[in-house]
Amino acid sequence: MIAAERATTAIDEVVGDEDDVAIAAVTAAELLAGVQLADRRLRPTRRAFVDALLASISIEPYDLETARVHAALLVHTRKQGRVRGAHDLLIAATARARARTVVTTDAGGFEDLPDMTLRLLQPKSR
Repeated sequence: MIAAERATTAIDEVVGDEDDVAIAAVTAAELLAGVQLADRRLRPTRRAFVDALLASISIEPYDLETARVHAALLVHTRKQGRVRGAHDLLIAATARARARTVVTTDAGGFEDLPDMTLRLLQPKSR
């Protein structure tokens, strides 16, 4: 989604009508923070993109089921000695709890996590 926004791609070019797309609540927070942190001249465009995105796709909540998976992933990564970004683990936990695929252009935070389905996209050139 971030790559699409940066490339000024319309949401309907990224998400098709037949696609079952959802984002983790923490992803919504990341997108909203990006609006607030955007340069003043870019902020209106970014806000419009994020508002349209959040209005058109489902947001998966962080609930007890997700918390249980999150705890298991935290334990796994600590035992493996491979630190992961906090948001990446929240996204992974949400995806695993909901039996969803993580689609990303940066697989580093998700590789080698147990019971994860990961789809790596190649970012489009600008």
